[in-house]
Amino acid sequence: MKTTMRCAWLLIGVLAAQAALAQRPEYRPPRFEIAPMGGYRIGGEFDVENDDGSNPRSVDFEEGGSWGFGLGIYRDPNGFYEFLYSRQTTELDDPDPVLGSVDITTEYYQLGGTLLFDPEPWLRPYLSLTIGITRFDADGFGSEIKPSGSLGFGLRFPVGERLSFLTGLRGYGTLVDSNTDLFCSSVNGEAVCLVQGSGDVVYQGEAVAGFVLRF
Repeated sequence: MKTTMRCAWLLIGVLAAQAALAQRPEYRPPRFEIAPMGGYRIGGEFDVENDDGSNPRSVDFEEGGSWGFGLGIYRDPNGFYEFLYSRQTTELDDPDPVLGSVDITTEYYQLGGTLLFDPEPWLRPYLSLTIGITRFDADGFGSEIKPSGSLGFGLRFPVGERLSFLTGLRGYGTLVDSNTDLFCSSVNGEAVCLVQGSGDVVYQGEAVAGFVLRF
């Protein structure tokens, strides 16, 4: 009798477990994601002509906060195609009161991909490579669009199937012809340009932090 009861209870337990599994929604791997981010950006060197005609002096963008987001379409669980947007508004780090008061916005529009690595369930390193364009806009002096690329790496910290926090570093390189005038405008009938390219590539670096929502 005891053996029969044990078998009955075992059968009931198996049936209950099967019913619970049948009611549980099936796990679906993510198809796309959105990742809002805040950051801190440094770098961006240019040349400025001196009034006395001496050799040009170098100026940088003032370092400061930035923001952006990434959109990803998953190729497989360990990689996705990516659109990246990042923006910063700052000024030139120069003692000239006119030059240093112009607001300059730098925007990156990038396409590429990201690989995810999985050494631990709670930690996923990533590597990102993109190419695209950079748009520089100087208030009152027009805008410039140049080809660019970026390389990023960092860590993701999953806190669930759909949510992760992230932190990382990214470097940008924008192709600019050396000694080319940038941000030019007509003032009193004369062409005035803010800066010149100081080399073939303008480099910037950015530290970012944010979160990822996967769908």
